[in-house]
Amino acid sequence: MTDLQLSLFASGGVLVVGVFAFNKWQEYKAKKTVENAFGDGDDDALLNPSDTPVVRQEPKLSPEHTKLEPALEPHSEQESDSTAVTAGDVNGTEPDTETQTLTVKVSAKELPVDELIDCVIPLEFDTPVRGEKLLAEIAELKYVGKKPVHFIGITAAGDKDVIATGGAYTTLLAGIQMVSRSGPLNELEYSEFVMKLRAIADNLSAHPDVPDMNRVISNARELHQFVSEHDAQLSVSIAANGAAWALNTLLAALEKMGFDQRPDGRLMMPDGDGGSLFTLSTNVGVSETMTSRLTLLLDVPCVAPARDGFGAMAACARSLATRLGGIVVDDGNRPISKEALDEIAGQVSEFYSAMDEAQVPAGSVRAQRLFS
Repeated sequence: MTDLQLSLFASGGVLVVGVFAFNKWQEYKAKKTVENAFGDGDDDALLNPSDTPVVRQEPKLSPEHTKLEPALEPHSEQESDSTAVTAGDVNGTEPDTETQTLTVKVSAKELPVDELIDCVIPLEFDTPVRGEKLLAEIAELKYVGKKPVHFIGITAAGDKDVIATGGAYTTLLAGIQMVSRSGPLNELEYSEFVMKLRAIADNLSAHPDVPDMNRVISNARELHQFVSEHDAQLSVSIAANGAAWALNTLLAALEKMGFDQRPDGRLMMPDGDGGSLFTLSTNVGVSETMTSRLTLLLDVPCVAPARDGFGAMAACARSLATRLGGIVVDDGNRPISKEALDEIAGQVSEFYSAMDEAQVPAGSVRAQRLFS
């Protein structure tokens, strides 16, 4: 081998070693950036938001204020009653004349069949049927296509309740959800639902009262229009203002802050009641080791106003940006100021009012079913 060949081999080796060392140095810097950002370990992003400079826009929420009418008249079990209660009532004594009357909201439990969002078909019996017999008949009918199916029963006293072993029911109410994010109930799904219900009715010697298909499909399309107009999801991102962040160190720090990692790779901030407040995406594949962008996402109609999902998400974004030396930006990569985020929070509040007016309060079981 000539001196020239040896010289070339040596030069190539030095180059490879140099590239490898440079990459390792970059990874080390990215890791140290995250470790330094979360080094104190005690600072909670949701409890200690920091202001972020820089400014601009973000998409606006402007839903139509649509009033929904139920396909059938809703029953009292799914409504709330207001009861006047005085201090004397609470203590078991007569109230004083100066005692101020308080209004307490009493909420009945929500049943799985909802006349506002389900097509409900009653199956009446000549004599009461035991709950265990009904449960055996309906066990297999949980979905038609992608539309969930639920059942409740009516007792001889006229009360509606979930069907239970040991109970007896004069009527079975079957409800198929008329719409979800995947679309409205269609003619094929409705026909299949009715066919399966007729088979159950025959086995139970019941008399089904099947509504007109055209009316049901029309109601489903109207409800789908509401879902389309109120399907609001808001996101804010934190963009790196320099070097990318080491992913494994970042994920560990985010989990310490309270995020739970989901099977799809996204991180979820729990709402404290078994649900999700907002989610976080690293915007990279599972094989990547670094990221330069984090995205927080709020599913607006699925989070109750009392939880202040947008306020919590905005505070988290500002805190992460400060910790990591990043910038809070929108989907178009435009910086967003705290003032702009506050303005959007006002629009979110108006959105919640529109949902209340439509009898679909954000975060309710009804809303979570519709926007599933």
